[in-house]
Amino acid sequence: MILKKDYSKRTELEKIKTNWNKVKGLYERKEWSTAILRASTTVELSANFVIRKELEEKQNIDEDFVSHLLLWANGIRGKFDKLLIPIFKNSDFKKELKKLNKKVQDINKERNTIAHSGQFKKKPTAQKIVKESKLVIETLIKEYEQDFELKIIEK
Repeated sequence: MILKKDYSKRTELEKIKTNWNKVKGLYERKEWSTAILRASTTVELSANFVIRKELEEKQNIDEDFVSHLLLWANGIRGKFDKLLIPIFKNSDFKKELKKLNKKVQDINKERNTIAHSGQFKKKPTAQKIVKESKLVIETLIKEYEQDFELKIIEK
């Protein structure tokens, strides 16, 4: 019998992969709205990963302060607009982030219509958001983990 590692003891990358596996399962069960919510959560976890890598590891900023910033930035858009883009303002990666920003806006908009308005989504919307989420997540993580890939979710 294989025991699963407690979620709180998983690394950030393990949490990202665990959440993506959940997206895959929800999508396969045709739970379109919930798949979108989980995909957006996984994008946010990926943003957190990058922010922590840059601020804690590269700039040696206190972990508690970085956690405070992550709460302050609130959500995917906040983390992109208030933290990621400013952190990378003088780097080549900022260009990548600016390209991803439209996708992040789409992901966030669809997530919010589900979470705040109770809307139900259909397969075409889920396909689009899951595809955009995968691209955003892999682009963010590959900045630090070149071999990182998420499972492909069949259409």
